[in-house]
Amino acid sequence: MESFTPYAPLNVPKPFGEAIWTVDGPEIRMDYAFGSIPFPTRMTVVRLADGGLWLHSPIEPDDALFAAVDLLGPVTWLVAPNSIHYWYVADWQQRYPRARTAAVPRLAERAKRPFRVDAVLEGGAPWPREEIALVLVPGTAVNEAVFFHTASRTVILADLIENFEPARVRHRLYRWLIRLSGAAAPHGRAPIDLRVTFWPKRRAVRAAVASILAWPCERIIMAHGLPHASNGASELRRALNWAR
Repeated sequence: MESFTPYAPLNVPKPFGEAIWTVDGPEIRMDYAFGSIPFPTRMTVVRLADGGLWLHSPIEPDDALFAAVDLLGPVTWLVAPNSIHYWYVADWQQRYPRARTAAVPRLAERAKRPFRVDAVLEGGAPWPREEIALVLVPGTAVNEAVFFHTASRTVILADLIENFEPARVRHRLYRWLIRLSGAAAPHGRAPIDLRVTFWPKRRAVRAAVASILAWPCERIIMAHGLPHASNGASELRRALNWAR
């Protein structure tokens, strides 16, 4: 039995704004300490001005999902947005060998499952930055690239904000851990164990967060939990307050 009530339907693109879709995927388990913990998954799809598709944090695919994505346009970018959101990129590369892949620094060397990296997410964006802006938040355990889709005014991130709805958590222990970590909706943020790993680079993190907060954000999509469909700027300030 799954640990979370899913955001059904799964593996189906759902419109979230102008030229942007979310795709909720199957639950996975992530290695943690001496065991593993469950996580729901989510991919974000953006259609660029040239018609190509930009895929953030690709989820485990199946034939139906590939077919649904093909209806939206040709896949031109696959994005591994942080040091742990990369596992299924190799599957998407096999399906779309002409798509370029962008990943955070040092991921190509550290990844436990190899995949090709064509561009490193550091400095300027390798696609038109007026369409999707990029800020890298450097950490000791996790580097995370945060994005702003201009057309829909949506900030797209992976783990720097998590927003799990307690009512969707089926196990009491996980529900308690999520609340303890600070990642519970409606006031979710990065879990405390992740926040601590950014402390040694706090000056660079503070500067990166200041750039993120300068974006005219209206919506937020994160990989785990309930997205913010409105009031995005206020939610960003609250959720990233620990790094300011």
